Amino acid sequence: MIGAALPSEAEDPARVDMKDPPARMPPEAREATQRGLKYLAKRQNDDGSFGEGLYSRNVGVCSLAGLALVGAGHTPRRGSHGTVVQRVVEFLLECCQESGFISYANAVSHGPMYEHGFATMLLAEAYGMTSSPPIREKLSRAVRLIVDKQNAEGGWRYFPERREADISVTICQVTALRAAKNAGLHVPAATIERSVEYIKRSQNVDGGFMYMLEAGGPSRFPRSAAGVVALYNAGIVEGDELRRALEYLKNFRPGGNEAANAESYYFYGHYYAAQAMWQAGGEYWNQWYPAIVKELLAAQREDGSWQDTISPIYGTAMACQILQMPRNHLSVFQK
Repeated sequence: MIGAALPSEAEDPARVDMKDPPARMPPEAREATQRGLKYLAKRQNDDGSFGEGLYSRNVGVCSLAGLALVGAGHTPRRGSHGTVVQRVVEFLLECCQESGFISYANAVSHGPMYEHGFATMLLAEAYGMTSSPPIREKLSRAVRLIVDKQNAEGGWRYFPERREADISVTICQVTALRAAKNAGLHVPAATIERSVEYIKRSQNVDGGFMYMLEAGGPSRFPRSAAGVVALYNAGIVEGDELRRALEYLKNFRPGGNEAANAESYYFYGHYYAAQAMWQAGGEYWNQWYPAIVKELLAAQREDGSWQDTISPIYGTAMACQILQMPRNHLSVFQK
């Protein structure tokens, strides 16, 4: 069972770094998020997982749904969706293997280490709110697996093996490690230092990021947005790498942007771009957030969901997290 949690903060004002004026969710974004969260809550399975059909019970998709709820201030057993959060955390605990790997064996997968990373993030957020010993035990194993499977380049790939690495999976693990460290778990400094070097080496001259060091290749918006977030989550808050990457991202600002519309992985890219602009603050955030809010509000369906090729659970979870960034509840989003 999950221990006592913090009181719900679902309706609290946003809390942000005081170097910027307090950010607020516009009323229409708040209402859209509430509809999206209700959609997610109604589609939770009896075992605490989410989804039906393709990607059903995929622990990454389930974790993103849980993170969307926690990001609105709902915690295990607290808030109107507190029971939903509790049940998805307990589902993840059941999916934890002795090795520390978190996976549901029969689920369709885009890459098991993606799922492990997002599941580690949700368990870290849950542990930070509850101090539950059962969560800490399995979270510690999950963190140890990430640390142990970092390859010689400093990155990670689809499977828990010390072989090749790519920027996208690497970023997911760096974020998971930051969430775990925020929750009070030990994360070796050397692991983060190696990951930073890998991420920096993956940056192209245009400020964006390539996919794999061995293959090289052009920059792309989704992974470049994720690269900026990885640098912030690794403790890099200024410098030429960040400046050039943020300038690259500005080319993909939402709102009828042909370059942005030509990119695939829409929700993945904007999930990380919103975090990047939130961390950057100032005009980066002030110009980006209203544009993505307008775009997401126009795309929401009547039932409260957002559609995506992976699943509407995934699309809705990502959209809700983007819209409610100013709430600043998730530790990995805080400055």
